[in-house]
Amino acid sequence: MQFKIRFIAAIGAMMLLQGCGEEFLDRPPLDAITSGNFYKTDDEIMAGTAPLYNIVWFDFNDKANMAFQEARAGNLNSNDRTAYIKHAIPSTDVGTLLPGYKSFYKIIAQSNNAYKAIREAQGSTASAAVKAQGLGECRFMRATAYYYLVANWGAVPIVYDNVAQLNTPPVRNRIEDVWKLVIQDYRFAAENLPATAVQGRLTKYSAQGMLARMYLMRSGLNQQGKRNQTDLDSAKYYAESVITQSGLALAPTYAELFESANNNASKNNPESLFSLQWMPVSSPWGVNNSFQAYFAYDANITGTGDGWGAAQGLSADLVKYFTENPADSLRRKAIAMFDTDVYPNIQKGTGGLKYNRPAALSAIKKYIIGSPADNGGLGGFMAANINSYMLRLAEVYLIYADAVLGNSATTSDAKALEYFNAVRKRAGLPAKTSLTFEDIFRERRVETVFEGNSWNEIVRWYYFNPAKAIAYTAAQHKENYTMSYTAGSINPKKYTVTYSPAEYYPLSEATLYLPFPESEIVNAPSLKNEPVAFDFSKLVD
Repeated sequence: MQFKIRFIAAIGAMMLLQGCGEEFLDRPPLDAITSGNFYKTDDEIMAGTAPLYNIVWFDFNDKANMAFQEARAGNLNSNDRTAYIKHAIPSTDVGTLLPGYKSFYKIIAQSNNAYKAIREAQGSTASAAVKAQGLGECRFMRATAYYYLVANWGAVPIVYDNVAQLNTPPVRNRIEDVWKLVIQDYRFAAENLPATAVQGRLTKYSAQGMLARMYLMRSGLNQQGKRNQTDLDSAKYYAESVITQSGLALAPTYAELFESANNNASKNNPESLFSLQWMPVSSPWGVNNSFQAYFAYDANITGTGDGWGAAQGLSADLVKYFTENPADSLRRKAIAMFDTDVYPNIQKGTGGLKYNRPAALSAIKKYIIGSPADNGGLGGFMAANINSYMLRLAEVYLIYADAVLGNSATTSDAKALEYFNAVRKRAGLPAKTSLTFEDIFRERRVETVFEGNSWNEIVRWYYFNPAKAIAYTAAQHKENYTMSYTAGSINPKKYTVTYSPAEYYPLSEATLYLPFPESEIVNAPSLKNEPVAFDFSKLVD
């Protein structure tokens, strides 16, 4: 509740920032919140950074996330994201590509603005601890935006001062420099965020968890078949710190992670390290989680005038995985609906949702929570009362195992197996006695599907072994299909799946990164120039 109160107090001021023009990078107006009139008390700092947890992320979450991360990664069957499924995205896409690209620079702009204002607040009475926390939140959010930019576009402009760079044509900076900035920002966040925080707020362990993810990914950058051992060691160090010192724990069941009661802005759960904190209202626009509106397969599920996801579902590739691995049914049922599945927590008033859709595709279940009546009266049009995970403890367990594996073909390290198998045990799967890179990659894909990091994982693989990453995508089934329950089958249930002629759309060097939106190139032709080194002496901590 404290988070919501502070968010509401800040939203009026935040809307000033959101009202900026459509210029490159969404640089905020100079007369918005400034150090002279805000961020002078503990409450003002906490209120001023609260919008960094939702409204600035809306355009990413609204459409871009599932296109950029899940369609390209081979996890989504969709009638309106086919260009992303086929790696044939036009630079003229103004419905998804443009707002998705701009969303990250909106996050960066607001993070920069709040950071500068906190540092320069005149007559501040804020405590040193809260100042440090606010600054850490700003740097954390900026790092996260740059992480998505470098993974999806490669070399991108580094914007560090909205005012100082206002009249400077943007230039792309080298990929290695963007990565350096990302890690610097997360390290700053880890040093300044508290060990514990108010419900939903970041902690130093949130930053350490992201550092584990970042170092693991960067370990492959510019490598040839091997990964940088120093970065692998750092990934292991930060992952172990989170696992052993944060006090967090895996949720007892996988399904409960994606129920509103266990994952909302008033009640986060002990597995969440970083979640977007959405409000169950549609006003002001942008504080709401619109995911369910687009992916619930029927309007009767939401009861709020949305639920447009009848043509959205699990990819053929993941259907093949789950039908060939029926033991993974606990996760499967929480991720995707198969014919005859029953969900008691949706449509509670009529005995639960019965997914009777023979000869149809598998609908998405993850983050589909039902109507306000199913969720204590909370929610509304395009405003489901559930947070979006950005990092969970389970992923950190798998990161640890991957970092320990490192450049070996296999590992039987006791701790790596302990953490890896803890994730599998919750899923009802048997323990493994040795691990390969492919084992960990597959486990992470299934565990975190539709959580906004799937494509970045493929880029991570591509960094150090392009041939294998390309081969992985080349083998993914992306055709249409229909499926029906095989009557009488139990333990495990069986399904008849009819696939269209196989379709494969492998990535290539040319399609690894998204194109820059055409309108951004028109406004800033300098984006076509070769990347340049970034001058890190310009940054002020």
